Amino acid sequence: MPTTESKPAIGCLKVSSKSSPASVAGAIAGMIKDGASVEIQAVGAGAVNQAVKAVAISRGFLSPVGIEICCIPSFADIVIDGEYRTAIRFAVEPRHGAVVAAPEAVATL
Repeated sequence: MPTTESKPAIGCLKVSSKSSPASVAGAIAGMIKDGASVEIQAVGAGAVNQAVKAVAISRGFLSPVGIEICCIPSFADIVIDGEYRTAIRFAVEPRHGAVVAAPEAVATL
């Protein structure tokens, strides 16, 4: 069920269509390495595109150090300038119990 909020929760990264996916990915990776879960909020197709790219890039940053992540999408009803909008939120968390295969092991499968 969607939640109604005027602004995202503390620790939530707001991504726009102009956001740099690599910069957002660095923020995600840093927070995950520090043991925190991350929420990303995006409104609009362009922003969602940049957010998804950032999650994929952050996985590339974290996999070599043995950290796998999972991403859980959800909807959130928010208010922007007095107008109700629907945002997509991505909860990014470390995936516990995941085994990261070495790149050479994947190539031989």
